[in-house]
Amino acid sequence: MLLVSHKERAILKAPRVTLEQWRVLQAVVDKGGFAQAAEALHKSQSSVSYTVARLQEQLGYPLLIIEGRKAKLTERGEVLLRRSRHLIQEAVDLEELAKTLGQGWEPELEVVVDQVFPTPALLRALRAFEPQSQGTLVQLKEVVLSGGIEALKLGHPDLVLSSIVPKGYLADPIVEVELMAVVASDHPLGQETLPINNERLSQELQLVIRDSAVESSVDVGWLGTDRRWTVSSVQSALEIVSSGVGFAWLPKADISDALQSGKLKRLNLVSGSERTFYVYAIFGKGERTGPAARLFVELLQKECNRCPSVK
Repeated sequence: MLLVSHKERAILKAPRVTLEQWRVLQAVVDKGGFAQAAEALHKSQSSVSYTVARLQEQLGYPLLIIEGRKAKLTERGEVLLRRSRHLIQEAVDLEELAKTLGQGWEPELEVVVDQVFPTPALLRALRAFEPQSQGTLVQLKEVVLSGGIEALKLGHPDLVLSSIVPKGYLADPIVEVELMAVVASDHPLGQETLPINNERLSQELQLVIRDSAVESSVDVGWLGTDRRWTVSSVQSALEIVSSGVGFAWLPKADISDALQSGKLKRLNLVSGSERTFYVYAIFGKGERTGPAARLFVELLQKECNRCPSVK
């Protein structure tokens, strides 16, 4: 008698329900109805209705109930929909892995960069990557603070350069970034002869950079003053501070020229004039990371090591 294991039976047994049926069910729920799902999927409404009806028939119980004009999941439907989302994502990931293995070199590289990453090193790495890219297109998106985490949550970027590494992702340390508290040379704080304490600092305007995440923004830095202007980029903060308005902690690599020329001046604080932290290269696709992304990380590490001002 031939014995077949449970795992072998699972392999031999063909699924009755298809991925397309689960995808249609997801669209009906996410879009709020059959007509909306049909429009999003570029299908006829009758086709969408039939697919869901066939799915429920195969399972033997309803997954949706209609309340007014909106489709709502049953309790069983909620459980199965959650599992089906993982199933479809796994299928998409499997196809992307097959594509990466088949091509060997990514046709496109999506890179999400926190604005605190040293701009000079990033530009040099991009310049070095271009002749070796084999035609790979680069999409570069700048974010602030938890914007990198949000990019991983909402999509599948190849690389995220961020100081925040979420659980479950592979990451390599790239560079230690140094932030320095600075003002314009003619600013009143720049004329102080004694070390500046928090009480004195709180009397002046501080420039802070807004977290670019939409869903889960965070607030970091020195919060000792109510006099705060919020801007959307490091460049905006640099330009405003350089004009003589307020003070800010800015990446040393991006302000080195202004410091050397005397346009900006390091604040002489009692403590906390400088802050350091690591920025990591987070591999958004994990084991599916291709050779172009890995090459770009190597170039970033090389260019950061060449720049003593950001160590």
